Formats: sequence, C-alpha cells, structure tokens
Amino acid sequence: MVSSIDENEVYADFARPGGWNVGNDGMKKNEYIVHFSLWAISKAPLLLRCDVRNMTKEQWRSCQIKRLSLLIKILLASKLKKIRMEGNLEIWAEPLSNYRVVLILLNRNSLRYSITANWDDIGIPKKSVVEARDLLMHTTLANKFVGSLTAIVDSHSCKMYILKPIS
Repeated sequence: MVSSIDENEVYADFARPGGWNVGNDGMKKNEYIVHFSLWAISKAPLLLRCDVRNMTKEQWRSCQIKRLSLLIKILLASKLKKIRMEGNLEIWAEPLSNYRVVLILLNRNSLRYSITANWDDIGIPKKSVVEARDLLMHTTLANKFVGSLTAIVDSHSCKMYILKPIS
C-alpha cells in the first residue's frame, strides 16, 4: 500500500476531488492509519476494498470520516509533498493558511524510530515557538517546540500534526 503513495507523489500538483485511491486489506492497525493518512493527503475519494459487514472495531475507527473531516478540509487547499527522506523515514509537509504547517512523519521501517522535522525544512522560521496538534490523537501536545519537532514513530506508522507558530 505504501508504494502507492510513492506512485501518487508525482501527481501531487494535479491532486483534486475526482481522483482515485484503492484500499488494501490484511494490514495491521498502524498500517491502516498510515493508509488513511496518506489517502487524506492524496485528496482522493475513499474506497474500502473489503466487506464492511466484517470490519473490526479498529478498522472502523481508523477510517471514521468524522475524525478525518477536519484534516481533509485543511488539506484540500494544499499540495502536501515529501520534504525529506532518510532511508525508510520520511517527512511530508505543506504550508497552510495563517502560517500553519501540516506535517506527517512516516516510518516505513520494521523497527521504531525517532524522526525529526526541522523548521527550516518545512518553512517555519528557525526560532519560532510552535504548538503542535496531533491529528490522529485529537489532542494538542503539552510541550511547545522551538527549531524542530521530534517524535518516536512505531514501525509502519505515521504521526500527523498541524503546527501553529505562537511566537
């Protein structure tokens, strides 16, 4: 499934409603979360390739449209692109309105890794103090960040944030 986003990346400038995305079954919970996160940034219609009558609670939770609706609205106006790749660790980002930035930290490895997004890589002034909203957990992180944000990302998982400079 993750290879699909690689193929889709070259079309980021053409992303719009009306594109297509194909699902995949048999993945682990974190892989479904990556799948729907990458689906959301692709701005493609959601297709579930499984029998919805047999979906687990975790599968339903990972694709709840209500949970992704804010993200989709935010991303419709953006063209999220891969900013940096180090082996199987990736940083995707795109500026939004009001100096905010959407950020995805993606770990394709089979082990947990720490991933750091530096402000200069993602278009935030280096000394800015930033508030981070975790889009998958629906919480604003207690810590404020200066210069970078580092997160531990489980294997085959991602973290998604809206970063908002506050000073």
